[in-house]
Amino acid sequence: MFLKKGLLKIFALALGASVMLSSAFGADSKLDELKSKGTLVVGVKNDIPHYALLDQATGEIKGFEVDIAKLLAKSILGDENKIKLVPVNAKTRGPLLDNGTVDVVIATFTITPERKRIYNFSEPYYQDSVGLLVLKEKNYKSLADMQGATIGVAQAATTKKIIDEEAKKLNIKVKFSEFPDYPSIKAALDSKRVDAFSVDKSILLGYVDDKSEILADSFAPQEYGIVSKKGDEKFAKYIDEFVKTNRNAIENLAKNWGL
Repeated sequence: MFLKKGLLKIFALALGASVMLSSAFGADSKLDELKSKGTLVVGVKNDIPHYALLDQATGEIKGFEVDIAKLLAKSILGDENKIKLVPVNAKTRGPLLDNGTVDVVIATFTITPERKRIYNFSEPYYQDSVGLLVLKEKNYKSLADMQGATIGVAQAATTKKIIDEEAKKLNIKVKFSEFPDYPSIKAALDSKRVDAFSVDKSILLGYVDDKSEILADSFAPQEYGIVSKKGDEKFAKYIDEFVKTNRNAIENLAKNWGL
């Protein structure tokens, strides 16, 4: 009797350990879920020319990051069309990933040590730097000329901190006005409610016109990664390998979109 109970106890412990190991190695990974439901849901921006911009005529979001999303869908599901795009911005992309609305985020999400403690980031798929878009009539040559200026930045982005630190190095003071999206910042610049529009330079390229210019200043290299939830290392490793394996293809996509 005691022997039987002992064997049952050992069996139960072994079974429990097996379940734990299976979970640790990704038996319930997002990969399995995706293959079951047959659709990859990706958070992308819809207001960045070249990266991900809503085509008002067709209702489609098109751009470099959308094409990366399609490439990822093809890698996981064998078909780039098995994808659903959900518009996000710097403030909403994290919460929508947290609550399961999206499976991954590909939305100019800059890799930082702080963010890596909260989310899984892939290898960088693109690198940029923060810049400043200003009206030509202001005659600004660099951030050093912008004492007392008001700078428009996106909510929840890293830009505000970066520019503030650079201003302190130059011993000048600047103010900030935060906006929910990039078109709102450009509109504020055009109406002179802000003196500069600051974000990554390749994003600014989509907003420059004959009345504005991007200054030569470049601050804090920004590396973008594909983002997934913590706790699923199998999925995170798959995405990381996807970026490494498709490095050349991703670089060609960037060139195709003028980046």
